[in-house]
Amino acid sequence: MPKVTVLVAVYNAEAFLPRCLDSLLAQTLRDIQVVCIDDASTDGSLRILNSYALRDLRIEVVRLQQNSGQAHARNVGLRQAKGEVVCMLDADDWLSEDALQQLYDAFDADTDAVLFDVVMNYPDRDEPYPMPSFETLTGQEAFRLSLTWQIHGLYGVRAAIHQAHPYDDSCRSYSDDNTTRIHYLCSRQVRRCSGIYYYRQHSASVTHQVSVRRFDYLKANESMRRQMQQLGVGEKLLALYENHRWLNLVDVYMFYHVHGRELSPADRHYGLQELHRVWLTIDRPLLDVATTAKFGYRPCRCWTLFRLQEWLYFTLRGLLGRNR
Repeated sequence: MPKVTVLVAVYNAEAFLPRCLDSLLAQTLRDIQVVCIDDASTDGSLRILNSYALRDLRIEVVRLQQNSGQAHARNVGLRQAKGEVVCMLDADDWLSEDALQQLYDAFDADTDAVLFDVVMNYPDRDEPYPMPSFETLTGQEAFRLSLTWQIHGLYGVRAAIHQAHPYDDSCRSYSDDNTTRIHYLCSRQVRRCSGIYYYRQHSASVTHQVSVRRFDYLKANESMRRQMQQLGVGEKLLALYENHRWLNLVDVYMFYHVHGRELSPADRHYGLQELHRVWLTIDRPLLDVATTAKFGYRPCRCWTLFRLQEWLYFTLRGLLGRNR
């Protein structure tokens, strides 16, 4: 049995894939399984994957016939996972040479999940992901901190937990983040290690593209709320997440305001419908005054007033060069 299985979902990543795979083959922990799932790429990604698989038998390649998103692709790979611990690595990211050894060594009898140290790699600089200082958290504490991403979602988890809770693939994008939180919640203890996950920031990533998929973020948030309710996490955590969901709604409205004309008429109409639908689902009694007091963030009594507020707010921000 391998000590660690790494899931690598791949879609049109030929420019970045060699560095990703080279970092895995260079790991000081040799007893690993690397499951690469090609999500129907149309570039040279599959050729690169197959060439690496011929060089090293630890690399296994699965080819999907239809593109379905990274959560679905990782779930396909998860069914082949044989390691004691499972983690993922995006095809455009890479690991320090000792990352998997550090990850594996951090597990003890009471630890079920271990976070990497994350370095955000920008074209002109590297920045550490800002997190509160800790060595050990309870699963409940890690879950609470992950609801607002005070701790990140790049980690390894015991295979039994991951198999019991596969990736949330209710959306093509963003919903896999929900799985991180569930894994933390199901853990007795969550630790961190000094192995580095290099998280590449570039314009080709989903979060930087002008695409109708951005509205999936709202659906992913709803899926997380449903799962929290099913797990009976309690009113305080539900309120914390509902405030986070409200801030995300306003943030996605900014995307619509700034980039709506770059979408097709059908996508623009769909996006506005999604914003309206989610605005109706917000549990307003759970929102804090600090969240809603500022102009631009007030729920308003009706949708028309809310839209007017957002138009004024983001128009003024645009004049000041503060929209993104």
